[in-house]
Amino acid sequence: MREDWIQSTIVESCGIHDNLRKPINSKERNERISGKKAEELFPYYGATGQVGYIDDYLTDGEFVLVGEDAAPFLDYSKDVAYKISGKTWVNNHAHILKSKFNDDFLLHYLNNFNFNGYVSGTTRLKLTQGKLKQIPIVLPPLVEQKAIVKKIEELFSSLDSGIADLKKAQDQLVIYRQAVLKKAFEGELTKEWREKQTNLPSADELLEQIKEERQKYQEQELSKWKDAVKLWKNEGANDKKPAKPKFIKELISLANDELEKLPTLNKYWHWVKADKIASHEAASLKAGPFGSSLKKEFYTESGYKIYGQEQVIANNHKIGDYYVNQEKYDSLINCAVKPCDILISLVGTVGKVLVLPKDCEDGIINPRLVKISFNKFYDSIFFKYYFESSFLKSLYSLKAHGATMDILNLGIIKELPYPLCSKQEQHQIVQEIESRLSVCDKVEESITQSLEKAQALRQSILKKAFEGTLLSEKEIAKCKADTDYEPASVLLERIKKKKKIK
Repeated sequence: MREDWIQSTIVESCGIHDNLRKPINSKERNERISGKKAEELFPYYGATGQVGYIDDYLTDGEFVLVGEDAAPFLDYSKDVAYKISGKTWVNNHAHILKSKFNDDFLLHYLNNFNFNGYVSGTTRLKLTQGKLKQIPIVLPPLVEQKAIVKKIEELFSSLDSGIADLKKAQDQLVIYRQAVLKKAFEGELTKEWREKQTNLPSADELLEQIKEERQKYQEQELSKWKDAVKLWKNEGANDKKPAKPKFIKELISLANDELEKLPTLNKYWHWVKADKIASHEAASLKAGPFGSSLKKEFYTESGYKIYGQEQVIANNHKIGDYYVNQEKYDSLINCAVKPCDILISLVGTVGKVLVLPKDCEDGIINPRLVKISFNKFYDSIFFKYYFESSFLKSLYSLKAHGATMDILNLGIIKELPYPLCSKQEQHQIVQEIESRLSVCDKVEESITQSLEKAQALRQSILKKAFEGTLLSEKEIAKCKADTDYEPASVLLERIKKKKKIK
């Protein structure tokens, strides 16, 4: 610390006005502002900023607020202090400070301060007034404080401009990603590739192949069942009769008025519902079991894995340690999964898709997932890109909107339109998508690193400011030559005298 700086504390150098706070709950606040005009209301602040309006005010002036509920202190990338001014109301989740030197200097100092050791609690950290008073603060001469604040804000302004450009680039990447997916699922990305092919089946031919494949499968399964029943009878019919196989139900095709609302496709593509892309057995389109069928009391430490939303949202089939035993697995066999199945999240973070790899564990889905097993004409990765596209989200978002959270279900998923084209073209589309999105990923990674560096630079600026090394020797000399210059020790003595008088 420089020789003309001095060490102080919050209680010595600031006014603490927590006694201005009056508890008021959100219900009472809403009742008070109901029917009031905008000009009759005042800003209402809490621990993390403005939370609304109220019809009265408790403070009138300029203050620095520090959150009492210390959630912001867990993340030092966020401001923990901010300024308010004018007629305002502050609730009982923030400390109200008025510096006796320079409010902006206090604001930046607190946003650089490490509150570890001053907050307490386990599940919810709290900064008490007693601990707040003990917080140390370094005081430069007042003239130098103003110069430091000016330089911080100049540097922050330049930094914020760069951050804004980076975030704009991030937003543009999101738009580009969705534009890639849109073109992919309208057949535009593979237009040139398609023109070079000589053996692609038309959409009508594909549908006929699916129909024939399904009919052949059903005939084979029924034949196996009849043989099993014959054997069962010949052996005395003592055991349970073999169950007749169940097949996927055919859905009503998309109507003309529905097709008119969708992008027009070329002759090699067709819009279909989920039954045309799913495998032939009834359980190929399956929602998770009822909650009562899979209570926590059935969980075991090993056995058959329970797949839930945590794996889907994280796009990681390996996480999670919930299992069921053989008996429970057999009773929920229709909810069983296999490699290349896709799992779709249904609640909250809806519409995320996980493609199960070849090395996935045997297991079942829980009630918050739908699983789809595909026929040999449809690719899992192709489906994932399509289902997570903004185009499809726009089709199911209104139907999936619940009272408190978004909820998707199997009924909605079955009725959505899916693009059907040859498996060869699906694979080509995946390649086209991934070649473009891999470039996006690299740019995104570079932007993220730049944003992290910007945040580190912000902290570095503040650190230098309060170590006394932000200003150059020339800038410091200019401060000392100012007619209002005085050492910080003199400033602190004057502050103490004023506080005693009051």
